[in-house]
Amino acid sequence: MQSRLARLRDPDRPVLFSAVFWLVLAGTAVTGYLAHPGTIAALVPFGVNLTVVTGSWLLLPWRRASGWRRPLGVVFLVATIMLGITGSAEVHMLLTLIGIANVAFVHGMRIAWMIIGGMAGALFLTIVLLFGYGVENAVAQTVPFIVFAVFVLGLTSAVLEARRRRAEAQRLAARVRELTVAEERARMAADMHDSIGHHLTVIKMSLENAERFRSRRPESAWEEVRQAKETTVTALTDARRWVRALRPLALEGQISGAALERLAASFDGTGLAVSFEVAGGEAPLDPDVELVLYRVLQESLTNAVRHASARHVSGRLAFEDERVVLVVADDGRGRVRDARGGFGLRSLAERARTVGGVLTAGNRQGGGFEVRAELPVPPAGGTAWDPAREPDRNPAEDVEAAR
Repeated sequence: MQSRLARLRDPDRPVLFSAVFWLVLAGTAVTGYLAHPGTIAALVPFGVNLTVVTGSWLLLPWRRASGWRRPLGVVFLVATIMLGITGSAEVHMLLTLIGIANVAFVHGMRIAWMIIGGMAGALFLTIVLLFGYGVENAVAQTVPFIVFAVFVLGLTSAVLEARRRRAEAQRLAARVRELTVAEERARMAADMHDSIGHHLTVIKMSLENAERFRSRRPESAWEEVRQAKETTVTALTDARRWVRALRPLALEGQISGAALERLAASFDGTGLAVSFEVAGGEAPLDPDVELVLYRVLQESLTNAVRHASARHVSGRLAFEDERVVLVVADDGRGRVRDARGGFGLRSLAERARTVGGVLTAGNRQGGGFEVRAELPVPPAGGTAWDPAREPDRNPAEDVEAAR
């Protein structure tokens, strides 16, 4: 039920227009009924007209669109004009102005101004030639229409300009983030070259010396191997430090549920309706598990915005006895049959396995796409599974396991 309501609640539709539409529609329905009390022959076309207006309103696009929805703005505009013929007693005129505003959103301001000019001229000529009123009377009725139309298009222009500025701000913010990340990566690359690169060079030299001494001076060879092993431990410590430095700032000082809720809320301005809930008592998680959960939600929401054409995404983080489960589901078009998962999901599945969990993704029954991550929760007083803390093994065993 919530998913169906999310489809009807178009995030691009101005709230003011929506409120005015339903109020004026109710007034138009009452006026039309009172104008034809008990006259079924007149009420039927009026009722059909109202149905067309209501149905087209629910499906109207509010951005430049392509496909079958694009002509709906014209259908809605014509249907609102027809209300004056089927018996609305001019109460419907605000609906017509909303229809003109929709044309401006979808087809551009120039087309909307042309429609206003044409309707003003048609209204003036109809009053003078068809109804036989004087020019003064025609002007008195045409001018208010033009004034209200200009006012509505002024609001429309302001909304379009706000959208343009927001899109530009988002583009610039994305560019700033890219430049910041690039600069930080360059700095980190230099630092890693000076630290880890140095350690790897020492390891290489120690192993070369061990190879050279292995026959003539075995004791020296083993000493070089020992030194290489110690340097390897130092290099691994530095590598872990760099990995933790890449931890998202949103996770710093936040419990996992709060960080994920904040991440979900950050997608509100994308045109996507996002809901998120936490079930069960939150338990402390390993930092690596928290990072995987954060990345899974981030990747799922990004894919829903970019690829799924979804309207609503629901996320649920559930804490159970020995595991935490994150489920992210959207109402989009799902994955094309036989299509392989993207690099992002494959990488996340590998990261989930690294911390002892599992990640699955696929189309939902009834439509949409779902990503499910099940990760371990450390027992009370214990620690989460960490491959880095496993005892040393023969490297040949690791190679064989990787195969």
